[in-house]
Parts: sequence; C-alpha cells; structure tokens
Amino acid sequence: MKIIDFYTDNLKEQTFIALGSFDGLHKGHMSLIKSAITKAKEMNIKSMVYTFQNHPLTVVNKAIAPKLIMDNNTKIQLLEKIGVDITCLVKFDEDFMRLTPEKFFKDLYDRYNVRGIVVGFNYRFGYKNSGNVELLKVLCKEYGVELVVIEPQTTDEDIISSSSIRNLIIEGDIEKANSLLLEPFMLRGKIEHGKGIGGKNLGYPTANLKLDEEYILPGIGIYYTNVNYEGKIYKGMTSVGNNPTVNGSKLTVETYILDFNKDIYGEEIELYFIEKTRGEIKFPSLEDLIIQLKEDENIARQKKIYINR
Repeated sequence: MKIIDFYTDNLKEQTFIALGSFDGLHKGHMSLIKSAITKAKEMNIKSMVYTFQNHPLTVVNKAIAPKLIMDNNTKIQLLEKIGVDITCLVKFDEDFMRLTPEKFFKDLYDRYNVRGIVVGFNYRFGYKNSGNVELLKVLCKEYGVELVVIEPQTTDEDIISSSSIRNLIIEGDIEKANSLLLEPFMLRGKIEHGKGIGGKNLGYPTANLKLDEEYILPGIGIYYTNVNYEGKIYKGMTSVGNNPTVNGSKLTVETYILDFNKDIYGEEIELYFIEKTRGEIKFPSLEDLIIQLKEDENIARQKKIYINR
C-alpha cells in the first residue's frame, strides 16, 4: 500500500476515494472502504482512503476533542490488510480548516485524478463543515465524478459510530466494542517503572504501560488481555485503575504477562483488551488480594488467544 501526503504528493493513477475520519476502523467504516475497493477493481483503477492524522477538533476546538480509539500505525496496517491501494493521511491544521468546500473538492480532484468518491450519509466537509452530501452531489456532477453515499450501518437498531464505540470502551463494555471494531481495542506504548509492589509483595510483577492522553482508556476494572511483544502473543491480566488496596492514587494500566520473565522497561508492547473479568476491588489485606489474583490467573489461563500475528 502506498502512503501519500496531501501537500506534496500528486497521483497519475486514477482513484476511487473513501473520505472520512475513520477513527477506530469499525464495521460502519468498512462499508465505505469496501465500496471504494470494489468500485476501483471494477474500473481497473486504484482504491484510496483519505483521512486525517489528527482529529479535526484538536484544531477547531481542542477542549471538546474526543480521545482517539486507534493510532495511525494500526490504522495503516489494517487498511493495508483489507486491500486498500493508497492511503492519504492529512494533517488537519489551520490552513486546511479554512478550505472552502469547493476548494477542498477541487484540490482533491486535481491532485488525485479522482474518478469516484464514497462517503457516509452525514458527511460534512470544508470550512465550518459548510459542505454536505447535497453540495458534494452538485460538485461531483460538475466534475464528472461518480458519487456513492453509504447509508448508516446499524446494530440492534443503533447506528455504528466511533462515538458510540468510544462510550462502550469508557463504560468497560469491551466485548461489545470489539464486536464492532475490525480488531480488539488496543493500546500501544512503552513500559515504564511503577512502584514494584506487584513483584515484591504479591508475586505478580506487572508491566506498567506509559499512558498517552491522546488515546481513550477502558473503564476501571480487570481485563483479560493479549500482549504482543516482539511479534509473539502472550496472555495477560490487566488492571485499569488506582490500586485501592495499596492506597494508590494515580490511574495506571498494569499487566501481568503470563509465562513471561523478561525485563522490558523502555520497550514497546501492544495491549489488546479482550474481555472485562471483574471490577476493581479494595481488599482488606494483601493476602486477600493475592487469593483474588490467583483466581484471575486461572481465568486468564483458560481463555484462548485471540490475536494472530
């Protein structure tokens, strides 16, 4: 898959483009992207996804910008996996924000040799979101571009959207969120030093994930997870919370990796959240906590590995 830049790259190949933010790459997004891939193959041209490096609200109004579900590296990997030919990751900045709908469309048409466009039913574009699907229909007709508008994709009568999946993750309903995503929800990050209580006092040394405030965290609780370290997948039991039994105050994401014995401080892992197994509990003693951790471990050992790398 070719990765291109909006400001510097032009294409000689003709393209059929899926337009959208595509945060999280969920099943609703797939209807747009698959439509672009199918149309491109029918016309013997290239399929393309045009999306953003950053959420537009980080520029328009940072105070209300949502936490992201997926990082760009993962997004690129998944788009390549499903067969997209070209991806354009646009940096949304002040200059881009001020493009009129007409200027945005003309730039798109001139740079990428556009034969067709796929958008969702509620697609907005251009300065202050002043462009809508009706204007896009007019512009496509004027330029001789085919337009495909995808109706909302639903489950249990609810529209599948990044915002609804974000809420599920925050609530800890990770299984339902995962059922709507292309892959289980994942956090990527480096391992940092914690207090060392898990290893010294409990017999369960944990890998503490360095948190990035740009990305969403699952609701507080204990999760069965899969850990990707250097291409090998391990089972894990992950705590998202404040460690109330030892009077913790800082929110942490700590994982005990089963059948793993290596110092990985400063190294990167991918942490896939598969299932919430219980809520966070303040135990009366460390001994009671250890008993529960052994039960958590038994549960994790009985689970299957979901991630295939």
